[in-house]
Amino acid sequence: MDQHPQQHPEQTPGLSAGEQQAVDDNQQPRAAVLHEIIRAQGDHELERSVAALFWSALSAGLTMGLSLMAMGLLTSHLPDTQTSHVIASFGYSAGFLGVILARQQLFTENTITAVLPIMTQPTLGNFARLARLWAVVLVGNLAGTLLVAYVMLRLPIFDAQTDHAFLDIGHKVLLNEPGQMFAKGIISGWMIATMVWMIAALDNARIWVIILVTYLMALGDFTHIVVGSLEVSYLVWAGQAGWQDFLLFAGPTLAGNIIGGSFIFTLISHAQIRSDKPARGDQ
Repeated sequence: MDQHPQQHPEQTPGLSAGEQQAVDDNQQPRAAVLHEIIRAQGDHELERSVAALFWSALSAGLTMGLSLMAMGLLTSHLPDTQTSHVIASFGYSAGFLGVILARQQLFTENTITAVLPIMTQPTLGNFARLARLWAVVLVGNLAGTLLVAYVMLRLPIFDAQTDHAFLDIGHKVLLNEPGQMFAKGIISGWMIATMVWMIAALDNARIWVIILVTYLMALGDFTHIVVGSLEVSYLVWAGQAGWQDFLLFAGPTLAGNIIGGSFIFTLISHAQIRSDKPARGDQ
């Protein structure tokens, strides 16, 4: 009787059963597995009640205040040089870390997780569920950012130098033309969708992935509907911008985020899974 473990022709010869098990244990999950993890998460979110979605989204909007707070505090304590922007951009990650690790509802995350169930089963009922989720989460996120921006401005929390840093951050956002906000929003939505996909494949490095992706977003001045709403609304409450400026930011950025996250990354990723035929051993 042959006492050696049977091997596939593609395997390295001479591996023991324990060594082959170690190889199997270190395999990255197939793209189809990641797709199903994210799809299941999205399906769960689509089933949640309006009240649960809204309060979670409101909490996320408030938590995103950490991003503006961290960037402003870092900026106010650094010299006015180009290097300061490189360092202060790390503060942008603070709000995302809080929201994602606390499992709060962030609109741009839902442009991928909640869209995959729709692409899997594109029924009218599923589209209605998606529209409901997007509307509730977006309203909750914006309500939270408007509230936290007002509190940060009106309460005697920060000194004049930090307040000036907050205003400068908002003015920098409004320097973009609507077309630039739209284009940068596409990149931002794509980056967030990429981050969500990467997080699903990781167990121990999620924090570093969140920091890396969101830091690059800040460094590239890519527009994000939730963080940007916080930055621009701070200007509005301070009387240095109007609500028309807010809408000129929000409209193009929102459209860009949706296109970058849903119609580019998610659609391509879903098409990859639909086109990928499992290997004979996986069937």
